[in-house]
Amino acid sequence: MSELPSNLDTYKNQMKNGTEVTMFILLGLTDDFKLQVFLFLLFLAIYLFTLVGNLGLVVLVIGDSRLHNPMYYFLSVLSFLDACYSSVVTPKMLVNFLAENKAISFLGCVTQMFLFVTFGTTESFLLAAMAYDRYVAIYNPLLYAVKMSARVYVPLMIASYGGGILDGILQTVATFSLSFCASNEIRHVLCDIPPLLAISCSDTHINQLILFYFVGLIEISNILIVLISYGFIILAIVRMRSAEGRRKVFSTCGSHLTGVSIYHGTILFMYVRPNSSYASDNDMIVSIFYSIVIPMLNPIIYSLRNKDVKKARKKLFKRNWLKNNLSFKH
Repeated sequence: MSELPSNLDTYKNQMKNGTEVTMFILLGLTDDFKLQVFLFLLFLAIYLFTLVGNLGLVVLVIGDSRLHNPMYYFLSVLSFLDACYSSVVTPKMLVNFLAENKAISFLGCVTQMFLFVTFGTTESFLLAAMAYDRYVAIYNPLLYAVKMSARVYVPLMIASYGGGILDGILQTVATFSLSFCASNEIRHVLCDIPPLLAISCSDTHINQLILFYFVGLIEISNILIVLISYGFIILAIVRMRSAEGRRKVFSTCGSHLTGVSIYHGTILFMYVRPNSSYASDNDMIVSIFYSIVIPMLNPIIYSLRNKDVKKARKKLFKRNWLKNNLSFKH
């Protein structure tokens, strides 16, 4: 791969003459420097909160034996996934807020897209698996330990990642098989599929069909799993005589349903639509929402009303406080 040109104006002229792309320029949200500084501080705070919140949940699940069950194993995998998902986008975006040169190499763009699609698709599959887990736990609690043993939940987690990797490979290969010779300026904060299709000088009709049908198929299948699972959960709730039991089920499932609705709603808006609206400013806002904001919200959504997580957090803080005090006294 050739070296990145140091002069972006010279490189733009080369692009006009039909030279194949060796780097892209991420135009980002704004050219206003004061606003860029504000956005840098805002998204830095969001990113740090995301890492602390999600990795903190992983530590809680690993460290507290009361959380050693499939529900919290799924939650810890989701939290780790969200930390990785946000890390694919946010660091580069933060650098670009303060940097004059907003270039990303061709290989860097390929890598970012592959990881972005892989983690996003994996999360979609994982949310469906979590819905199935809740269905088994609530609809048939006596057989939960058997039906959701390690032989079941571990393959579900592996299959989620496998599906994500396959979709990541497919979408990345399809996108970067195109030619980029008219422009290398991506009207976005990351190397996402729609804005790249918008600047390609190749016929993107097949790519649009691949994006529409594959994302649509993945979304519809996972949403159906969620809806069918929650249909059985509602039947189980109707049959419950205990008001306390119903409240506990609503508390547990409500957080998951909230997370699923927010995530799938933004994905459907972003990808399952006509190509005429590709590369709009709304795309950037939606992409930022599901790749940066949702990973920050998930630890709040899944732990805010969860008594077990709250107890585990208090136990961890209390243990650390006692440990620090004892060491200080010595």
